[in-house]
Amino acid sequence: MNRPAKQSDVVIVGAGPAGLALAIGLAQRGVDFIILDTLPDAQNTSRAAVIHAGTLNALAPLGVADRLIAQGIRVTGFRARDRERVLLHADFGELRDAPPFALMIPQDESEAILTERLSGLGHRVLRPLLAERIETAADAATVVLADGRRIGARFVVGADGQDSTIRKQAGIGFPGKTHGSFMLADVRMDWPIPKDEVTLFFSVEGTLVVAPMSRDRYRIVAQCPDAPAEPAVPDVQAVIDARGPGRGARVREILWGSRFRVHHRMADRFRAGPVLLLGDAAHVHSPAGGQGMNLGLRDAVALADALAAALREERESALDDYAAARMAAAREILRMTDRLTTIATLRPRALRMLRNLVIRKASTLPALRRSVARRLAGTR
Repeated sequence: MNRPAKQSDVVIVGAGPAGLALAIGLAQRGVDFIILDTLPDAQNTSRAAVIHAGTLNALAPLGVADRLIAQGIRVTGFRARDRERVLLHADFGELRDAPPFALMIPQDESEAILTERLSGLGHRVLRPLLAERIETAADAATVVLADGRRIGARFVVGADGQDSTIRKQAGIGFPGKTHGSFMLADVRMDWPIPKDEVTLFFSVEGTLVVAPMSRDRYRIVAQCPDAPAEPAVPDVQAVIDARGPGRGARVREILWGSRFRVHHRMADRFRAGPVLLLGDAAHVHSPAGGQGMNLGLRDAVALADALAAALREERESALDDYAAARMAAAREILRMTDRLTTIATLRPRALRMLRNLVIRKASTLPALRRSVARRLAGTR
């Protein structure tokens, strides 16, 4: 009989932001764990780029929020526009129970900060290790690596992304739908809109999000039916010309770009016996509103508490509470981003005109603007 070569209370499969945040939370609580990842090194591309105020509040106990804030740039406003016309303005400066801004920081930089914090607590990510399958029992699980090694644990956490091996091995469904392809690019450009604003442009062709980042960069996220795998300056310029402010925008340089497909999916369960899910392994959705990484980071903070309660206080019901609460949170975000994408991409001209009129009228209400800011910030 094969026996695990290693044994731990928790094995975390996947060392993206959610997995790293969970590892930090467990390290602070003295919980024995192993975190592993299939990649030989952390990714050096920016991908997710915003951490909202509610997430910064959640991360404060992990000892990383101040470092993130110091390294990122603060954006105080979110606007939805149809070309030059502002339809909705949400002011993060009006938040009272959280930092009065959204923090723009590329994912590679936030991951580096999380990794450094984990190292400071005496732990490191084991790389490159591929989790090929898991074997589960009622009260334990074994992660079998591609090289044949086995790691036994009381709990296994799937933090391994939307194509999660752990989720599939646990037999957890991942129903939903696909919203087509998106173009993602970090650029340097001339931009006529102030740098304290993240902008969502409504367009029949698809959404366009433009967000400022540090070092004179902008993040471009555009819904494109046939997005190029490696967007060039003309590709990004064409999308901005078709959907953006109409004049004053000139792309000068592409720093990094890619194509990705967006799905709206949520796992049937966030827990199956000793297996738990968080982050993209549990839920994926449109980037509209910049909620993806934020949702995963808040999953991680909640799961660290739940695992500590299960292991230290023998309150395994805390894991069921985690699954129920985080499924409810994910369901709400999926509804919000799905509706936002649908509204933003209305095609009939009459419906677009009605949409713009209704949104502009509603946005004159201070209470509604504050509600939008709180919802985006994750403080409600």
